[in-house]
Amino acid sequence: MKIAQIAPLAESVPPRMYGGTERIVSYLTEELVNLGHEVTLFASGDSITSANLVSCAAKASRLDEVVKDIIPYYMLMLDRVKRYAREFDILHFHIDHFHFPVFRSMANKTVTTLHGRQDLPDNRALYFGFDNFPLVSISDDQRRPLPHANYAATIYHGIPKNLLDPNYTTKEGYLAFLGRIAPEKRPDRAIAIANAVGMPLKIAAKIDRVDEAYFHATIKPLLRKPGIEFVGEINDQEKSKFLGDASGLLFPIDWPEPFGLVMIEAMACGTPVLAFNRGSAPEIIEPRITGCLVDTVQEAIGAIPDLLALDRRTIRRRFEEKFSASRMANDYTKLYHRLTRAGKKPNSYWPTDFKFSGMPRRRVRTTEGKGAK
Repeated sequence: MKIAQIAPLAESVPPRMYGGTERIVSYLTEELVNLGHEVTLFASGDSITSANLVSCAAKASRLDEVVKDIIPYYMLMLDRVKRYAREFDILHFHIDHFHFPVFRSMANKTVTTLHGRQDLPDNRALYFGFDNFPLVSISDDQRRPLPHANYAATIYHGIPKNLLDPNYTTKEGYLAFLGRIAPEKRPDRAIAIANAVGMPLKIAAKIDRVDEAYFHATIKPLLRKPGIEFVGEINDQEKSKFLGDASGLLFPIDWPEPFGLVMIEAMACGTPVLAFNRGSAPEIIEPRITGCLVDTVQEAIGAIPDLLALDRRTIRRRFEEKFSASRMANDYTKLYHRLTRAGKKPNSYWPTDFKFSGMPRRRVRTTEGKGAK
């Protein structure tokens, strides 16, 4: 197939440091190329890929101090994508909803992966106003606020099996927090849990500009507690050691996390995950197998002994079975073929009960003429 991957411009593909969506776009693009597809990546010019790269900005906007407003660059990107759109069998968008007005007339040859939270109130009007765009959710929980949107599939993220090295004999004895310093990620909970159980905590996280005030007011004072080490932002090469040497990953979120890439990164290293029971966490973490699910800090403290007792080889094996990049690419390839076949039929109907990732399919009847999960 001839496939266009349209990536965000905030980070390069793959990102130099932190960057969830761009990282997934990179993994998917490379796997699709490996499968023999003809792939074109629309992204920032500093991206690195084996696909055909179409530069839509000189470099990632987060690293470009000249860029004050990203919107003009997205307008230029969309114009470029539309100029070449007829050359592709499928246009796969990863840029939220920017493309909806521009590509309405060819929505039947697009697929849009929703990478962010969907519980924002304005999304309802948007999805019903552009209800002919097939959407991919990255977890079932992500669909909860808008169950009747035009979902074509749920496809879980995946990462390359050889990206992160498993560590089955870790002796470092610390807990890890990896991601962003943000109120919804609750690094303060991670610090409280580590302090209560008497274990060191290493925090590897980036601080966005919008979260600088939160960091200085709430988190920075807590870093003076004994055993707390702030590592800062790390890259892929550093993740294997950081996660692999950790006794456990703390994922104490306080928001409807759409997926949580760090959970499967930890699993790839054989590291168990203690996650709060929010968003996608119950779909990713299997209690007593790959981690623990809790509802409160007190429960988390009590769960640490069980977390540390989990078998790291089993955790790595579950990662390979469920969350590899090759599985993700195969899921998307099946979806592309299904959508292109349906798109050739007049008044084609996109089923909304389709499920990949080895999970059972189930149908739910509604009175609105569309299935929902």
